[in-house]
Amino acid sequence: MAASSLNFRSVAFGAMLLLSSHAVADSPSADRGHYIFDAGGCLACHTDDKSGGPALAGGPPIPTPFGTFHAPNITSDPNFGIGRWTAAQFKRALREGVGPDGRHYYPVFPYTTYTKMTDGDVDDLWAYLQTVAPVARPSRPHDVGFPYSIRLTMLPWKWLSFSPGAWTSDPNRDAQWNRGAYLVEALTHCGECHTPRNKLGSLDHGRWMAGARIGAEQAAAPNLTPGPKGLAEWSVGDIVFALETGSTPEGGSFDGEMREVVKNSTSRLSKDDREAIAIYLTKLPAMPSAVPPKTVP
Repeated sequence: MAASSLNFRSVAFGAMLLLSSHAVADSPSADRGHYIFDAGGCLACHTDDKSGGPALAGGPPIPTPFGTFHAPNITSDPNFGIGRWTAAQFKRALREGVGPDGRHYYPVFPYTTYTKMTDGDVDDLWAYLQTVAPVARPSRPHDVGFPYSIRLTMLPWKWLSFSPGAWTSDPNRDAQWNRGAYLVEALTHCGECHTPRNKLGSLDHGRWMAGARIGAEQAAAPNLTPGPKGLAEWSVGDIVFALETGSTPEGGSFDGEMREVVKNSTSRLSKDDREAIAIYLTKLPAMPSAVPPKTVP
Protein backbone atom coordinates (compact mmCIF):
# COMPACT_ATOMS: atom_id res chain seq x y z
CA MET A 1 0.00 0.00 0.00
CA ALA A 2 2.80 2.38 0.96
CA ALA A 3 4.82 1.45 -2.14
CA SER A 4 1.78 1.96 -4.33
CA SER A 5 1.11 5.33 -2.75
CA LEU A 6 4.75 6.38 -3.21
CA ASN A 7 4.70 5.35 -6.87
CA PHE A 8 1.50 7.33 -7.47
CA ARG A 9 3.00 10.40 -5.82
CA SER A 10 6.17 10.09 -7.92
CA VAL A 11 4.17 9.86 -11.14
CA ALA A 12 1.97 12.77 -10.08
CA PHE A 13 5.02 14.88 -9.19
CA GLY A 14 6.64 14.07 -12.51
CA ALA A 15 3.47 15.10 -14.31
CA MET A 16 3.40 18.36 -12.36
CA LEU A 17 7.00 19.08 -13.36
CA LEU A 18 6.16 18.33 -16.98
CA LEU A 19 3.14 20.61 -16.93
CA SER A 20 5.13 23.31 -15.14
CA SER A 21 7.99 23.22 -17.65
CA HIS A 22 5.49 23.22 -20.51
CA ALA A 23 3.77 26.27 -19.05
CA VAL A 24 7.11 28.06 -18.62
CA ALA A 25 8.15 27.20 -22.19
CA ASP A 26 4.86 28.55 -23.51
CA SER A 27 4.93 31.78 -21.50
CA PRO A 28 5.89 34.89 -23.51
CA SER A 29 9.65 35.35 -23.83
CA ALA A 30 11.40 38.62 -24.72
CA ASP A 31 14.45 36.64 -25.85
CA ARG A 32 12.40 34.62 -28.30
CA GLY A 33 10.59 37.82 -29.21
CA HIS A 34 13.89 39.46 -30.19
CA TYR A 35 14.44 36.61 -32.66
CA ILE A 36 10.92 37.08 -34.05
CA PHE A 37 11.58 40.82 -34.27
CA ASP A 38 14.71 40.23 -36.35
CA ALA A 39 13.02 37.63 -38.55
CA GLY A 40 10.12 39.99 -39.19
CA GLY A 41 12.42 42.78 -40.36
CA CYS A 42 10.81 45.31 -38.01
CA LEU A 43 13.94 47.43 -37.54
CA ALA A 44 14.35 48.56 -41.15
CA CYS A 45 10.80 49.82 -41.63
CA HIS A 46 10.38 51.48 -38.24
CA THR A 47 13.79 53.19 -38.04
CA ASP A 48 14.86 56.11 -40.21
CA ASP A 49 18.48 55.01 -40.17
CA LYS A 50 19.60 57.20 -43.08
CA SER A 51 18.46 60.31 -41.24
CA GLY A 52 19.95 59.19 -37.95
CA GLY A 53 16.56 58.60 -36.35
CA PRO A 54 16.26 56.70 -33.07
CA ALA A 55 15.60 52.97 -33.30
CA LEU A 56 11.91 52.12 -33.85
CA ALA A 57 10.81 55.74 -33.43
CA GLY A 58 9.47 55.98 -36.98
CA GLY A 59 10.69 54.87 -40.37
CA PRO A 60 11.83 56.44 -43.63
CA PRO A 61 9.44 57.32 -46.47
CA ILE A 62 7.93 54.30 -48.23
CA PRO A 63 6.84 55.42 -51.72
CA THR A 64 4.05 53.48 -53.40
CA PRO A 65 1.67 54.11 -56.34
CA PHE A 66 -0.95 55.13 -53.77
CA GLY A 67 1.14 57.68 -51.85
CA THR A 68 4.08 57.87 -49.46
CA PHE A 69 3.83 56.09 -46.13
CA HIS A 70 5.82 56.24 -42.91
CA ALA A 71 6.02 53.35 -40.46
CA PRO A 72 5.12 54.68 -37.00
CA ASN A 73 6.91 54.87 -33.67
CA ILE A 74 6.66 51.45 -32.00
CA THR A 75 8.78 52.16 -28.94
CA SER A 76 7.21 51.86 -25.49
CA ASP A 77 6.55 55.60 -25.27
CA PRO A 78 3.00 56.04 -23.89
CA ASN A 79 2.19 59.13 -25.93
CA PHE A 80 3.86 58.62 -29.29
CA GLY A 81 4.55 54.89 -29.33
CA ILE A 82 2.69 51.77 -28.24
CA GLY A 83 3.26 52.17 -24.51
CA ARG A 84 -0.48 52.28 -23.76
CA TRP A 85 -1.41 49.38 -25.98
CA THR A 86 -2.54 46.08 -24.57
CA ALA A 87 -1.36 42.68 -25.78
CA ALA A 88 -4.81 42.10 -27.27
CA GLN A 89 -4.66 45.38 -29.22
CA PHE A 90 -1.23 44.47 -30.54
CA LYS A 91 -2.47 41.08 -31.65
CA ARG A 92 -5.45 42.64 -33.39
CA ALA A 93 -3.15 45.01 -35.27
CA LEU A 94 -1.12 42.09 -36.62
CA ARG A 95 -4.08 39.75 -37.14
CA GLU A 96 -6.69 42.16 -38.52
CA GLY A 97 -4.89 45.37 -39.49
CA VAL A 98 -6.92 47.45 -37.05
CA GLY A 99 -5.46 49.88 -34.52
CA PRO A 100 -6.54 50.48 -30.91
CA ASP A 101 -8.59 53.47 -32.11
CA GLY A 102 -10.48 51.28 -34.59
CA ARG A 103 -8.80 52.72 -37.66
CA HIS A 104 -7.92 50.33 -40.48
CA TYR A 105 -4.22 50.16 -41.32
CA TYR A 106 -2.97 50.52 -44.85
CA PRO A 107 -1.50 47.26 -46.16
CA VAL A 108 1.92 48.87 -46.56
CA PHE A 109 2.08 47.51 -43.01
CA PRO A 110 2.16 43.82 -43.96
CA TYR A 111 -0.55 42.63 -41.60
CA THR A 112 -1.86 40.69 -44.59
CA THR A 113 1.15 38.43 -44.01
CA TYR A 114 1.64 38.85 -40.25
CA THR A 115 -1.92 37.63 -39.76
CA LYS A 116 -0.46 34.14 -40.30
CA MET A 117 1.91 34.36 -37.31
CA THR A 118 1.36 31.88 -34.51
CA ASP A 119 -0.07 33.14 -31.22
CA GLY A 120 3.19 32.18 -29.53
CA ASP A 121 5.30 34.28 -31.90
CA VAL A 122 2.94 37.25 -31.56
CA ASP A 123 3.06 37.01 -27.76
CA ASP A 124 6.86 36.73 -27.76
CA LEU A 125 7.21 39.71 -30.09
CA TRP A 126 4.96 41.74 -27.81
CA ALA A 127 7.08 40.73 -24.80
CA TYR A 128 10.22 41.95 -26.59
CA LEU A 129 8.70 45.28 -27.61
CA GLN A 130 7.94 45.96 -23.96
CA THR A 131 11.71 46.08 -23.38
CA VAL A 132 12.33 48.73 -26.04
CA ALA A 133 13.21 52.10 -24.52
CA PRO A 134 10.58 54.81 -25.05
CA VAL A 135 11.29 57.61 -27.52
CA ALA A 136 9.06 60.68 -27.30
CA ARG A 137 8.88 61.35 -31.01
CA PRO A 138 5.64 61.67 -33.00
CA SER A 139 5.13 59.45 -36.00
CA ARG A 140 5.22 61.19 -39.37
CA PRO A 141 1.85 61.36 -41.12
CA HIS A 142 1.30 59.54 -44.39
CA ASP A 143 1.23 61.60 -47.57
CA VAL A 144 -1.72 59.99 -49.32
CA GLY A 145 -4.15 61.72 -51.65
CA PHE A 146 -7.89 61.28 -52.13
CA PRO A 147 -9.56 58.78 -52.09
CA TYR A 148 -6.90 56.67 -50.37
CA SER A 149 -6.64 59.23 -47.57
CA ILE A 150 -10.07 58.02 -46.39
CA ARG A 151 -9.39 55.07 -44.13
CA LEU A 152 -12.80 53.56 -44.74
CA THR A 153 -11.64 52.71 -48.26
CA MET A 154 -9.71 49.94 -46.54
CA LEU A 155 -12.94 48.11 -45.76
CA PRO A 156 -13.84 47.15 -49.35
CA TRP A 157 -10.16 46.51 -50.01
CA LYS A 158 -10.07 44.03 -47.13
CA TRP A 159 -13.24 42.34 -48.32
CA LEU A 160 -11.60 41.78 -51.71
CA SER A 161 -7.98 41.19 -50.77
CA PHE A 162 -7.52 40.11 -47.17
CA SER A 163 -8.04 36.71 -45.58
CA PRO A 164 -7.16 36.85 -41.88
CA GLY A 165 -6.07 33.76 -40.01
CA ALA A 166 -3.03 31.96 -38.64
CA TRP A 167 -0.83 29.86 -40.91
CA THR A 168 -1.56 26.14 -41.06
CA SER A 169 0.96 23.42 -41.85
CA ASP A 170 0.74 21.11 -44.85
CA PRO A 171 0.44 17.50 -43.62
CA ASN A 172 1.81 16.27 -46.94
CA ARG A 173 5.13 18.05 -46.36
CA ASP A 174 7.88 17.39 -43.83
CA ALA A 175 8.70 19.54 -40.82
CA GLN A 176 11.60 21.35 -42.50
CA TRP A 177 9.51 22.43 -45.50
CA ASN A 178 6.69 23.55 -43.21
CA ARG A 179 9.10 25.61 -41.13
CA GLY A 180 10.39 27.28 -44.28
CA ALA A 181 6.86 27.90 -45.51
CA TYR A 182 5.92 29.53 -42.21
CA LEU A 183 9.00 31.74 -42.24
CA VAL A 184 8.46 32.90 -45.84
CA GLU A 185 4.66 33.11 -45.88
CA ALA A 186 4.16 34.61 -42.43
CA LEU A 187 7.17 35.89 -40.53
CA THR A 188 9.79 37.18 -42.96
CA HIS A 189 7.03 38.22 -45.42
CA CYS A 190 9.25 37.70 -48.49
CA GLY A 191 6.22 37.63 -50.77
CA GLU A 192 5.41 41.26 -50.01
CA CYS A 193 8.33 42.32 -52.23
CA HIS A 194 8.90 39.30 -54.46
CA THR A 195 5.29 38.78 -55.62
CA PRO A 196 3.67 41.07 -58.23
CA ARG A 197 0.55 43.03 -57.35
CA ASN A 198 -2.65 43.85 -59.17
CA LYS A 199 -4.15 47.30 -59.71
CA LEU A 200 -5.62 47.26 -56.21
CA GLY A 201 -2.20 46.74 -54.69
CA SER A 202 -3.06 43.16 -53.70
CA LEU A 203 -0.58 40.32 -54.05
CA ASP A 204 -1.10 38.19 -57.14
CA HIS A 205 -0.96 34.76 -55.49
CA GLY A 206 -1.19 33.09 -58.88
CA ARG A 207 2.36 34.36 -59.49
CA TRP A 208 3.66 33.76 -55.98
CA MET A 209 7.34 34.78 -55.59
CA ALA A 210 7.74 35.35 -59.34
CA GLY A 211 9.34 38.78 -58.86
CA ALA A 212 8.18 42.41 -58.92
CA ARG A 213 9.33 46.01 -58.98
CA ILE A 214 9.37 47.93 -55.71
CA GLY A 215 10.01 51.42 -54.39
CA ALA A 216 10.40 54.79 -56.05
CA GLU A 217 13.47 53.60 -57.97
CA GLN A 218 11.53 50.56 -59.25
CA ALA A 219 14.21 48.19 -58.03
CA ALA A 220 13.78 44.59 -59.15
CA ALA A 221 12.80 42.11 -56.47
CA PRO A 222 13.76 39.01 -58.45
CA ASN A 223 11.97 35.77 -59.14
CA LEU A 224 12.61 33.41 -56.21
CA THR A 225 11.03 30.33 -57.75
CA PRO A 226 13.23 27.62 -59.32
CA GLY A 227 12.40 28.88 -62.81
CA PRO A 228 15.03 29.61 -65.52
CA LYS A 229 15.10 33.31 -64.62
CA GLY A 230 14.83 32.61 -60.91
CA LEU A 231 16.80 30.29 -58.66
CA ALA A 232 17.08 27.39 -61.11
CA GLU A 233 20.88 27.41 -60.93
CA TRP A 234 21.05 27.96 -57.17
CA SER A 235 21.55 25.08 -54.75
CA VAL A 236 20.14 24.96 -51.23
CA GLY A 237 23.64 25.80 -50.00
CA ASP A 238 23.82 28.82 -52.32
CA ILE A 239 20.59 30.20 -50.91
CA VAL A 240 21.63 29.57 -47.31
CA PHE A 241 24.95 31.33 -47.90
CA ALA A 242 23.27 34.26 -49.64
CA LEU A 243 20.81 34.73 -46.78
CA GLU A 244 23.70 34.76 -44.33
CA THR A 245 26.22 36.91 -46.19
CA GLY A 246 24.40 38.73 -49.00
CA SER A 247 26.71 37.11 -51.57
CA THR A 248 25.48 35.39 -54.74
CA PRO A 249 26.90 32.18 -56.26
CA GLU A 250 28.25 34.25 -59.17
CA GLY A 251 30.44 36.29 -56.81
CA GLY A 252 28.19 39.34 -56.69
CA SER A 253 26.38 40.80 -53.70
CA PHE A 254 22.93 42.07 -52.87
CA ASP A 255 22.28 45.78 -52.88
CA GLY A 256 19.43 48.11 -51.98
CA GLU A 257 16.69 46.82 -49.73
CA MET A 258 17.87 43.21 -49.87
CA ARG A 259 21.20 44.22 -48.37
CA GLU A 260 19.29 45.64 -45.40
CA VAL A 261 17.18 42.48 -45.20
CA VAL A 262 20.31 40.36 -44.89
CA LYS A 263 21.94 42.72 -42.40
CA ASN A 264 18.94 43.15 -40.11
CA SER A 265 17.05 39.91 -40.62
CA THR A 266 18.19 36.80 -42.47
CA SER A 267 21.81 36.90 -41.25
CA ARG A 268 20.43 36.78 -37.70
CA LEU A 269 18.38 33.67 -38.27
CA SER A 270 19.63 30.28 -37.23
CA LYS A 271 21.33 28.13 -39.87
CA ASP A 272 18.42 25.69 -39.58
CA ASP A 273 15.90 28.42 -40.36
CA ARG A 274 17.91 29.69 -43.32
CA GLU A 275 18.07 26.14 -44.64
CA ALA A 276 14.31 25.68 -44.14
CA ILE A 277 13.70 28.83 -46.19
CA ALA A 278 16.00 27.52 -48.92
CA ILE A 279 14.26 24.15 -49.01
CA TYR A 280 10.88 25.87 -49.31
CA LEU A 281 12.03 28.11 -52.17
CA THR A 282 13.52 25.22 -54.14
CA LYS A 283 10.22 23.32 -53.86
CA LEU A 284 8.05 26.14 -55.23
CA PRO A 285 6.47 25.72 -58.66
CA ALA A 286 8.82 27.18 -61.28
CA MET A 287 7.39 30.45 -62.61
CA PRO A 288 8.45 32.73 -65.45
CA SER A 289 9.82 36.02 -64.21
CA ALA A 290 7.10 38.59 -63.54
CA VAL A 291 9.49 41.54 -63.17
CA PRO A 292 8.23 44.10 -65.71
CA PRO A 293 10.43 46.69 -67.46
CA LYS A 294 10.84 49.96 -65.63
CA THR A 295 8.20 52.55 -66.45
CA VAL A 296 9.27 56.08 -67.28
CA PRO A 297 7.30 58.76 -65.34
